[in-house]
Amino acid sequence: MTSQGFYIGPIFIYFYGIILMLGAVAATYLAEREARRRGLNGELVWDVLIWVLIAGIIGARIWHILTPPPSMMVLNEATGQLENPYFAGGVPRILDMLWIRNGGLGIPGAVIGGVLALYWFCRRHRLKFAQWADIAAPAVALGQAIGRWGNFTNQELYGAPTTLPWGITIQFNTGYPPETRFHPLFLYESLWNLANMFLLLWMGRRFADRLKDGDLFLVYLVIYPLGRFLLEFLRLDSAMLAGININQTIMLLVGLLAAAFLFIRHRKPAIPEAA
Repeated sequence: MTSQGFYIGPIFIYFYGIILMLGAVAATYLAEREARRRGLNGELVWDVLIWVLIAGIIGARIWHILTPPPSMMVLNEATGQLENPYFAGGVPRILDMLWIRNGGLGIPGAVIGGVLALYWFCRRHRLKFAQWADIAAPAVALGQAIGRWGNFTNQELYGAPTTLPWGITIQFNTGYPPETRFHPLFLYESLWNLANMFLLLWMGRRFADRLKDGDLFLVYLVIYPLGRFLLEFLRLDSAMLAGININQTIMLLVGLLAAAFLFIRHRKPAIPEAA
């Protein structure tokens, strides 16, 4: 057994995968409870789980392939430029893309894939997508809060060096002295997502008479991107595109668009003046 997993015969089982599955099960259980609280069929949550998992993994992998961190870039000796390892030399490396056991999943892509699968499922079963997106929102936040601990077992998702008492050391070569301690970004994001979950559950009960279908999902699309946007300032290995932190930029745009849409749909109509 290592810090990353253990062997069952010749097969190595990663703690990362186990933690992700625990997060998925916990999220599904919470979504089922929320569906039943709203008087809906909670069994549908388990029916959609497999589709959400498949689409989420595909989306997460695609996101990683398109936005790899700088530490994964490879040098093209002919041009002297750093290139995406999955398209080195301009040639797609299909086997590397498919070999998911080498790591590389992007949470934003998982969310996008899961949402698309939920939308498809709702269309197929003639369910209200916005209503089920609200049910899923706090559950997704819980799954993310648990799943981020997989980054701890993999010794990844750490931030800049720090002298704070909760800083962590990294076993792998970081380019810093071995005793250097780093911000545990996985912990920060886990706590942020956990707080997001509680906020969404509270709002769903406290403002049940004022919320429209889809509001909780929009709030999720404000809170989660805000957390990711802020944490990217501490991250050492952020994905860059044309000199821009692509993840941070996309999170900012998503958060602003969701906030604007939420504001517009709750804006009170102007009262016409009396003639």
